Amino acid sequence: MIRTAIISPLLLVACVQAPQSADAAFSPDYQGVSTRLLEGDLVQFHVSMTGARNSADLDNYAECAAAQYALIRGYGFARHVRTKMKQEGGVQTADAVYTISPSLPRGLRTIDAEVVVADCEANGIPTV
Repeated sequence: MIRTAIISPLLLVACVQAPQSADAAFSPDYQGVSTRLLEGDLVQFHVSMTGARNSADLDNYAECAAAQYALIRGYGFARHVRTKMKQEGGVQTADAVYTISPSLPRGLRTIDAEVVVADCEANGIPTV
């Protein structure tokens, strides 16, 4: 014998919560960037912030710093090499390394510095 249950659509509606904006609770505190030229075109960025929703927020902050740094040095492009992230006491930090170059570098994680800086400004993410 097979039993079937009939669920009223009104009962299902009562269980659905109104969607919340992903940005409603996002209030980042960008706590600064330090840069260090490692060798030639290799640059290290230390960024820290609180209020990040996930690691992508911290990664975006480091990318904004790298893009602005490339422009300051007269270069138009950068390529992500690696990022190490950690969290201590509510503060998220990233140690990111990028190469900067005057022309589009080879690789998968390349950035056009002017485009990225404009995007960072539009989204309220500070640069160097």
